Amino acid sequence: MSDCLFCTIVAGGIPATVVHETPTTLAFRDINPHAPVHVLVIPKEHLEDAEALAQAGLANDVLLAAAAVAAQEGIVESGYRVIFNTGPDAGRTVFHAHAHVLGGTGLSLRLG
Repeated sequence: MSDCLFCTIVAGGIPATVVHETPTTLAFRDINPHAPVHVLVIPKEHLEDAEALAQAGLANDVLLAAAAVAAQEGIVESGYRVIFNTGPDAGRTVFHAHAHVLGGTGLSLRLG
């Protein structure tokens, strides 16, 4: 999509600090990090949300890339979070499926 921020990053039209890439995914540092490690993992194909990602058969690719990023960033042992935000109430602002990989410090919100 020509008006999608993440599609423009995939196409090389906007610079990003890429930390991991596969044939189907791209992982880059968030420009407004909420943790010492905050990386976004996206499918290269434009898919609007996590449901579309799963239906396209790319959820596994994104999750494997997220795990690779965590290993590369050295946060596997201390722990990390993988988050998909869906809809405006979740704080989502870019409507291209993406996972946030967060870690590198104690994360304050306990989810279980």
